[in-house]
Amino acid sequence: MKPLWLAAGAFALLSGCAALTKMPVPEGFVPFAGDARVWVEPGHEAYGARVAAALPAAIAQVEAAHYLPFVRPPRVYVCGSAACFARWVKTPKVSAAVVPDNRLILSPRLDDPERDRLPALLAHELAHLHLGQRIGHYHSTVPVWFHEGWASLTAGGGGAEYASDVQVFEAIRAGRRVDLIVRDAPDKRHRAPASRLDVHGFYRQSMLLVGWLRTQDPVRFRQLVLAIQDNADFEIAFWQAYGQSPASRLAGFFGGVLGDNGDTQAAPAAPISVP
Repeated sequence: MKPLWLAAGAFALLSGCAALTKMPVPEGFVPFAGDARVWVEPGHEAYGARVAAALPAAIAQVEAAHYLPFVRPPRVYVCGSAACFARWVKTPKVSAAVVPDNRLILSPRLDDPERDRLPALLAHELAHLHLGQRIGHYHSTVPVWFHEGWASLTAGGGGAEYASDVQVFEAIRAGRRVDLIVRDAPDKRHRAPASRLDVHGFYRQSMLLVGWLRTQDPVRFRQLVLAIQDNADFEIAFWQAYGQSPASRLAGFFGGVLGDNGDTQAAPAAPISVP
């Protein structure tokens, strides 16, 4: 039986946050001998070994950033050929994809030519997987900017590499900023174009927004993300944590960029330390 596909569209171009509606038994993969969490396309065990070596640190990084362990050990499927990846992921130009039944599929691009991106992008996608295990993938009550910003921040900038902080600040000064008011619905997600941003700038700006929230008040941020992981509505959880709407709270970030309040502090793209 052929799998059914749900194309994630242009928004997935940066980090590969694609989704599938159904995933059959993963034909064409075998368990990697060194780590049962890693399955590889036969003949590409060396790539699997690289993934297995990077996996413990990435898992620890994600669990520290989310303040909770994975519900279940994550599975990572390693495609060493373009044909393998194309079979499972139909969204073009992506380097990794998380699928709704809690599998993470890596493309051969992370072995070559994007070899150096593997640790950070693995952490980014594991962050999506971690949240997906608790509330379902890309839950519509959690806005896209928070999904992607939190994952990129967790990964030390992984998934947001192709835009700089300077470019983000320039976009904000030009009036192009993440729309914090619009609400998503199950059949309508507001991605980068809704904020008049390209996908790279959207990811980076989203990461800086989430990082600013964490830096300004770590206690409230922890309260917020624990509530989200308990399947609370994002807007309600935000009000309970901060006593303000996201737009009101993050006006401080935008004011800092614009020089309105003298606060120019933005979260650096650095990994969250692991206790």
